[in-house]
Amino acid sequence: MNDLPDEPTEEETADAPEGEETETCSDAEPGDASEETPQATADDGGEATATVARRLLIAGNWKMNAGGFDGTELATAVANAVADYDDVEVVVGPPATALAAVTDAIRQAKADVGVAGQNMHAEESGAFTGEISAAMLKMCGCQWVILGHSERRTLFGEDDETVAAKTHAAFNAGLAPIVCVGETLEQREAKQTLEIVSTQIAAVLDELLEFSGMGVIAYEPVWAIGTGLTASPEDAQAVHAAIRKQLHQRHPELAETTRILYGGSVKPQNAEGLLAQPDIDGALVGGASLKNESFSKIVEIASKLAQQAKTD
Repeated sequence: MNDLPDEPTEEETADAPEGEETETCSDAEPGDASEETPQATADDGGEATATVARRLLIAGNWKMNAGGFDGTELATAVANAVADYDDVEVVVGPPATALAAVTDAIRQAKADVGVAGQNMHAEESGAFTGEISAAMLKMCGCQWVILGHSERRTLFGEDDETVAAKTHAAFNAGLAPIVCVGETLEQREAKQTLEIVSTQIAAVLDELLEFSGMGVIAYEPVWAIGTGLTASPEDAQAVHAAIRKQLHQRHPELAETTRILYGGSVKPQNAEGLLAQPDIDGALVGGASLKNESFSKIVEIASKLAQQAKTD
């Protein structure tokens, strides 16, 4: 299955040390997605969708880090640092052990920062030792949940059917899912990027359409996650435009209202080039989200681009 345009190419290069220019490869209650930000018309092979403004979203995935008091400290620092950037939606994704505490810290800071679970079970309850339901995430104060992350797919065997079931359950519970898609290095080298991404998105299209504008897609090339490598802005944009086209083919409104994030070693050094692309509506940030200075700088960059868009 492949509704997408020709495959972008990419040349892998090493990541620059922290603080230096990042090299690229060239070959994270949900807010309103329709506030003014950089945006583009979807390329559907001739028929343009109506232009709509999508509010930039910067989400931090803390992964298996900052799961205790250090999580509340980080959340408080982020909440204070991004308080003035109200033209950007900000979300943090702590481990389950810190969700309630982080929510409380953000409330105390009186900050407009959302909280995301990193995963959930598709069932409402039952004999699933160690699992967390959508209702439990809601009780912890979450408005969001990250689903189908490559680490869940590759390390824990989640397939498209599983991700679709979780997406359906999240929507039904009132959680906004950030559904992750992306290809492995082997799939990329086999020029299967667009086929893989298209198939992963097709599995959740019905759910995304039913709750149009509430769900988010995050394109995270697996080879770029935690490696220091990142797609060039142009190559990332090519895949995002292809995703937008697939959404438009399902329904024009879905393409107009769905935010598509880029993830994969996003840092302050490469954020502006990526976020300036017309079909990139934000970032799902991994390692850089564990440092307030790095994460808040990415939010600052996004805010600057949003302000520029208002004057263009």
